[in-house]
Amino acid sequence: MTTTRNTRWARAIGRAYLRPAAVALAAACLLAAPAQAQEDRMTPIPIPAQPNAIPLKTGPLPGAKAKESWHSQYNSVFARNVTEATLTPFLPDPAKATGAAVIVTPGGGFRTLSMENEGWDVARALAAQGVAAFVLKYRLNQTPADMPAFERSMAEMFSATAARPPRPNPADAMAALAPQIADARAAFALIRQRAPEWRIDRDRVGMVGFSAGAMLTLATTLSAQDTKPAFIGLIYGPLSEVSVPADAPPMFVALAADDPFFANSGFGLIESWKAAKRPVEFHLYEQGGHGFGMYQKSTTSTGWFSAFSSWLGMHGMLKPRG
Repeated sequence: MTTTRNTRWARAIGRAYLRPAAVALAAACLLAAPAQAQEDRMTPIPIPAQPNAIPLKTGPLPGAKAKESWHSQYNSVFARNVTEATLTPFLPDPAKATGAAVIVTPGGGFRTLSMENEGWDVARALAAQGVAAFVLKYRLNQTPADMPAFERSMAEMFSATAARPPRPNPADAMAALAPQIADARAAFALIRQRAPEWRIDRDRVGMVGFSAGAMLTLATTLSAQDTKPAFIGLIYGPLSEVSVPADAPPMFVALAADDPFFANSGFGLIESWKAAKRPVEFHLYEQGGHGFGMYQKSTTSTGWFSAFSSWLGMHGMLKPRG
């Protein structure tokens, strides 16, 4: 990875992801849910059994004090205060396996993870298509341990009078995602290491992310050359322009035109990929808001997974190679 690419990507993060106008993202991604369920409250739940989760060797989050906890909301489950990363495989029926694999990165503003709607449900749907899927539970920024304090902290972020942090410099912006990028790199390394066991083609491992997970997917792609994903999917993430490497992977992007966070800042990312003459497919749905994921809604945004699956098929990921 060259210093130039590092610097350009750090600047892109500073412009697009951590600018003052996007501060509410950390709270907004938490509320990744269908609009009709906005009245649902967060309810603490025991940490679900995850017998297949594989610990990644990135170690505990430095300085973490609050322990991992989970809650339910919108008939779905969320994790927060994740201090140690894990990877959970969802393997297809061997008779249907294509050899392709996808790392699934849920969103949640780097404060929570939408583990069900943007993680497990997506992975199950991919496995049904014959694609091995791996849900990455990456380390998160710490939040208050008790639920009332957590809810208050998120409400403060939504408040119009909330203090806005200063615009970060590029080095700080890149450092902010360092733990998550390390987790993603470890996930790629583990999948390729165990590829024979899982019947995976090492050259056909991609990544799909949602909101903050889309940010992580793009950051990992552009800043960590050792990952080299075969393809990437960015679902309702920022679309600011970036410097695109000559070997950038095919990219699938889906966004709703009424997304309150990322639908009004242009389509620089799409234009960047096109200018670099790299494959890109972009779906802009009329309605869907933010965080539609695998929720079944009356809007056409619900069709994003079908479109993504067709795109994977077009790129040969739904059939065994050779």
